[in-house]
Amino acid sequence: MKEKNCYILGIESSCDDTAAAVINNGTVLSNVVATQKIHEEYGGVVPELASRAHQQNIIPVVDQALRKANIDKNQLSAIAFTRGPGLMGSLLVGTSFSKSLALGLGIPLIDVHHMQAHILAHFIKAKEQTPPNFPFLALTISGGHTQIVKVTDYFTMELLGQTIDDAVGEAFDKSAKILGFPYPGGPLIDKYAQLGNPKAYPFTKPKVSPMDFSFSGLKTAVLYFIEREVKANPNFIAENRNDICASIQYTIVSYLMDKLKNAVKHTGIKEIAIGGGVSANSGIRKALAEAEKKYGWTTHVPRFEYCTDNAAMIAIVGELKYKKELFAETNVVANARMKF
Repeated sequence: MKEKNCYILGIESSCDDTAAAVINNGTVLSNVVATQKIHEEYGGVVPELASRAHQQNIIPVVDQALRKANIDKNQLSAIAFTRGPGLMGSLLVGTSFSKSLALGLGIPLIDVHHMQAHILAHFIKAKEQTPPNFPFLALTISGGHTQIVKVTDYFTMELLGQTIDDAVGEAFDKSAKILGFPYPGGPLIDKYAQLGNPKAYPFTKPKVSPMDFSFSGLKTAVLYFIEREVKANPNFIAENRNDICASIQYTIVSYLMDKLKNAVKHTGIKEIAIGGGVSANSGIRKALAEAEKKYGWTTHVPRFEYCTDNAAMIAIVGELKYKKELFAETNVVANARMKF
């Protein structure tokens, strides 16, 4: 495709954020996200409530994205949407809307893998964001996924390792819940961790294969530790909050870095990129900066707005696919467990 003004509308609805973005030649013209606050009172995402909220939000969000981009829907070149993985009800809303709009406008439809979008978000043109050189290693860390991926080019990716149970984001949020923090608690652990001693309370790192992860045991260890200490001192959490958070975060971050070091040793690749909601964590960002100096790595961290679920990352993948004419069929369906 040699279209000069290639406008791609990206739509993201894999979990509890309804998002739409317009991108033009790698530059984001708009990136709108409607966050669903209703889940906070339940301490986690309720799938049925999420899909209903997507139905309410998707038209206003898309309309706002087009307005902010200052373009009309008839100027769109293609529509890219998250096909999976994610919550089935949420994916269905985005998939159905995207198919209908593309059909109505008579333009191509492009399906996008959510986790590949987190990786390719690094190729959005933005200040303070330099795209990685191929090949590179991608650490995708979020509430639902934890993976190490070897990226040879835009659409050639090899999964080297992944979690065998829970994702790292869930480990943060569940640990925060044990401490009595509101949902989502991961950012609060990060906030308090910066004020505490990371070596105050040692937690054992789970032992699995060199590039795979496991976090269920760590969550259990935190639970038993807190129960034991609170029994002895009911004010233990309040009196030691910062040190507890720092110790949990230190264990998780050092565990992630151990796996990355194994992947670098296995592949010989020292170009590292991270993506996903947990890549906003200050601990992992600091650890990567230190690894650059210590091991000679070149590290890439996305801007904060491209870390958590957003539609700009869907739109950039859409643009890359559009140029190669990698379009979806009109009978494409959402896939909650879409393989990498």
